[in-house]
Amino acid sequence: MSRALNFYAGPAALPLEVLEEAQKELLDFHGDGVSVMEMSHRSKTFDEVITTAQANVKKVLGLGDDYETLFLGGGASTQFAMIPYNFLKEGLVANYIDTGSWSTNAIKESKKLGETNVIASSADKDFSYIPKDFKVDSNAAYLHYTSNNTIRGTQYHFIPDAGNAPLVCDMSSDFMSKEMDYSKFSLIYAGAQKNVGPSGVAVVVIKKDMLSRIREGDLLTMLNYNTHVNKNSMFNTPPCFPLYIVGLVMKWILNKGGLKAIEKMNDEKANVIYGAIDNSDGYYRGTAAQDSRSKMNVTFRLPNEDLEKKMIAEAAERKMLGLKGHRSVGGLRASIYNATSLDAVSALADFMKEFKSKN
Repeated sequence: MSRALNFYAGPAALPLEVLEEAQKELLDFHGDGVSVMEMSHRSKTFDEVITTAQANVKKVLGLGDDYETLFLGGGASTQFAMIPYNFLKEGLVANYIDTGSWSTNAIKESKKLGETNVIASSADKDFSYIPKDFKVDSNAAYLHYTSNNTIRGTQYHFIPDAGNAPLVCDMSSDFMSKEMDYSKFSLIYAGAQKNVGPSGVAVVVIKKDMLSRIREGDLLTMLNYNTHVNKNSMFNTPPCFPLYIVGLVMKWILNKGGLKAIEKMNDEKANVIYGAIDNSDGYYRGTAAQDSRSKMNVTFRLPNEDLEKKMIAEAAERKMLGLKGHRSVGGLRASIYNATSLDAVSALADFMKEFKSKN
């Protein structure tokens, strides 16, 4: 079997070692004679899967016992609503920074649930940069931002200062891609299907003192963070197989040397692909501001749309998949998440140089 070079934005590439281990264990998990997809989530065997994965999430992030790890269904989009539903109390205002489609969607949900203030936005330049100037409201329930914009190809390269407000971040598309001080966050959430697993599970890392901030009242059971903390993510049947894969990816990251090693690999890949863009004499044009470029989603344009279509088609013939830009913006996008190899990125850069020379 010849595997393709996977540049899909999500669901995205998974480490080959993880896929091979899952394949090996698919029919008989740890000698139980059943697949991990078939066993009870209440079994001792699966309890070890989830508790190990929870511990390793915190280990990778460098966090301690003052944090809880949750594995929830509904993807990151459900978190858009859960966060204001739990924490936007009367008399408080939710603060958001808007950097594109996903933060825009989170803002829409928050506005349905309470007072919401967009304290900074890059909409004035078509979401091509990360805004740096903002002021957090004194009565902010939290400051929410989206760390990486998959569609526009922008990324934060700093942690915003939330002042006295809890800092909340949607890290769906750059979760565990680099070293930083994760203890500055009160709540992190991420759909797994970019960097840490398949679709079907959202990872939520929440500081325990945030639980005391949950508004009082008769909250809907499934949308209350305390429900899932108190039941260790097993109030209802969790997304067992995606959760199991996340656990394998955590072990893969640790075996690679943790986030320091992962960040080094991601920097090398980004340098290769952006080098191909910047050294093309303008043939390829990056769409994000230089200081806001994403190391996960490289977005670029060619001189015209016909050439873009031709390049995408020729790339697919070479089994380079997923290079078509998001339907809302067009162009091309190479998603180079943790599991995308340097060899794959180098092959793409070589193809870009060849395509330019022939066209």
